[in-house]
Amino acid sequence: MSWNYLGNETAVALLRSHVAQGCLRQAYLFSGPSGVGRRTLALRLAQAANCLTPPQAGDFCGACRPCKLIADMRHPDLEVVEAEQRSGVLRVEQIRELQHRLSLAPYEASYRVALLLRFEEANLNAQNALLKTLEEPPQRVLIFITTEDSESLLPTIVSRCEVIHLRPLPPTVLAQTLIETQGSEPTFASQIARLSGGRPGLALQLLHQPEKRQTQQRIIEQHLALLSASYLDRFALAERLAKEKSKAEIVSLLEYGFVFWRDVLLCACGDHNHLTYQELLEPLMDIAAQLGSAESLQALSRLRQTLDHLQGNVNVRLALEVLFLNLPRLRFSSPASQVSLETPQI
Repeated sequence: MSWNYLGNETAVALLRSHVAQGCLRQAYLFSGPSGVGRRTLALRLAQAANCLTPPQAGDFCGACRPCKLIADMRHPDLEVVEAEQRSGVLRVEQIRELQHRLSLAPYEASYRVALLLRFEEANLNAQNALLKTLEEPPQRVLIFITTEDSESLLPTIVSRCEVIHLRPLPPTVLAQTLIETQGSEPTFASQIARLSGGRPGLALQLLHQPEKRQTQQRIIEQHLALLSASYLDRFALAERLAKEKSKAEIVSLLEYGFVFWRDVLLCACGDHNHLTYQELLEPLMDIAAQLGSAESLQALSRLRQTLDHLQGNVNVRLALEVLFLNLPRLRFSSPASQVSLETPQI
């Protein structure tokens, strides 16, 4: 496993060659879904660029001071910039402060590294400010940007970066990798690979943090309860979520719901082999039978629209109320669907 990194071997090989040949670009854009390993790969590149005792060209030892501190994101020459909270806003003031720090020579490393996380959360002023740095980057500075989708950024930013597209692994491939590298039991590895959607970073979290798996299960149970709840209870849930959860937490809740409705649509289309929540096959089939493919697709679209709206400056409670009001009301025959409607903890 090259660079101790799961998946995307072609991207890793490209970056290793840049280090080995001494032709590092000054800016890299790591694009892909959350949990696929964007930040991890950026840190691996930073380690390879600054390692004191690389075992071979393009590699890193993982044991020297720079390697250890970069892996822990504590190196004095590593500047990490991100919105204060997930689904928040990365502000222009943060970029200006970064520009000042990048104007200084590295303290001890070969390169000063700027790591800008979830840059799709940067407002337009922040993006324009960064563009000036990309046009005239300081010497001995590497700029690494992570984003879910490069199309959400200014085209002029993308054009000045080496774009590294990262993609989820097929669940079967990820499951086998977890068996071989993590010693996972095959059935459990297969379940983790499905629940993570083929994203290695998320898979490792689910594998080693049981509370994350329990949280995911509670969210899906709550979503099932929502579908059989009265409109009054739905409005009450929207109010509680808006009061008790941050926008980032609500986005996470809805993203799990989006995967759930994808499974419903697959069941409605007769595909039971590619479900994420295979353990919920009975209630999924129950919902699909009541709705059919057209209404299942409509519910999926409403969730997608709500997630898109939450990226902007919207009234969160109102957005949830509209979504919950428009989701279908169903009756379930499956005992697995009889769960309480409570605010999930994430």
